[in-house]
Amino acid sequence: MSEPRKIVIVGAGLGGASAAAAVRERGYGGEILLLGSEPHRPYELPPLSKGVLLGNADEPDWVHEEKFYAEKDIRFGAGVTATRIELGARRVVDDAGGEHHYDRLLLATGSRPRRLPVPGGDLPGLYTLRTLDDALKLRSAFAAAERVLIVGAGWLGSEAAAAARTHHAEVTVVDPVPVPLANVVGETVGAVFRDLHISNGVQYRLGQQVAEITGGPDGVRGVRLGTGEELTADVVLIAVGAAPRVELAHAAGLELSDNGGVAVDAALRTAAPEVYAVGDIAAHFHPRFGRRIRVEHWANAKDQGTHVAQNLLGGDEPFLASPYFFTDQYDLGCEYRGLADPAADELVIRGDLTAREFTAFWLREGEVAAAMNVNMWDDGDALGALVDGHTKVTADQLRTADLASLV
Repeated sequence: MSEPRKIVIVGAGLGGASAAAAVRERGYGGEILLLGSEPHRPYELPPLSKGVLLGNADEPDWVHEEKFYAEKDIRFGAGVTATRIELGARRVVDDAGGEHHYDRLLLATGSRPRRLPVPGGDLPGLYTLRTLDDALKLRSAFAAAERVLIVGAGWLGSEAAAAARTHHAEVTVVDPVPVPLANVVGETVGAVFRDLHISNGVQYRLGQQVAEITGGPDGVRGVRLGTGEELTADVVLIAVGAAPRVELAHAAGLELSDNGGVAVDAALRTAAPEVYAVGDIAAHFHPRFGRRIRVEHWANAKDQGTHVAQNLLGGDEPFLASPYFFTDQYDLGCEYRGLADPAADELVIRGDLTAREFTAFWLREGEVAAAMNVNMWDDGDALGALVDGHTKVTADQLRTADLASLV
């Protein structure tokens, strides 16, 4: 496969920007065009719900310094949205009427916040959190609010609840699940996060559905639950997950996977010639799991963007990294590696759940499917090796042995 003359990257988030940089680092001398809908240069999303929302930072972590793109001869189109892909002509059309031929195309269009499909779900004044501008507006709203209501007790909703409490607002979190985060970490570990928030003054309405967002043209007043209970709030944040931005790919005729992403093989390549996808939208066939997975975390976008560079330049290397994410809430910090099925995997706890100093393992057929260290930072490398290494271990070994010795 010959080296392409021009690579077009649609999406200027972490995945797209990492790919552009990695292509240059590999010595590519052709043209790189990076198109991004936002007016800002590429930045990382995790600080938005952490440092920015808490008020500890006014800016996110930028992927590169402002001068980087010009110095590396990466043509960066800020505020430019791709509106059409013509696979046959190998052309991308943007909202300003520009037409961009490509030899290789990378899609890294990311996700958008999901809306709540209930009456009032489109009222003005509802908050979501996905962009830097969202985070700055929400931080100001938290600082001025007496009562904050968050719909969604997942990672984003939980981090936002911690930030709102730090701003001294009264916080209520509504979610139909009985235990926060149970779909990811199971009810035992999820209860640790629930109790953490309760101890910091958060009120929950768990097992409750939002039936309506109340308010009018002047803004949001609160929510009405399925039980009929009405909750009023100065700020209502909808944090019910994100939807991959696959409309552009779908309209072009690219195959979508059952999990909602763009179907790509182990090398992050779509079925269309010379078209690749990374990050939130990539339904990637992962050789370790033997199926397509779609991961919406920071490390996945960064690592896939960096990895795909070699394949954009003619390689055929599979992406093998395990999913990874981290969270910080109040005085709790944790890292998670792997991909557990809490309903089926055996949960093994090492340490003290009550003290919130422990490591959780999810054991599947004698191998560690996933591991989460909570306020324990000495075994990160060993946990990564256990998740990636297919090492046979027992529950007793995980509870008591030196973890490094098991690798």
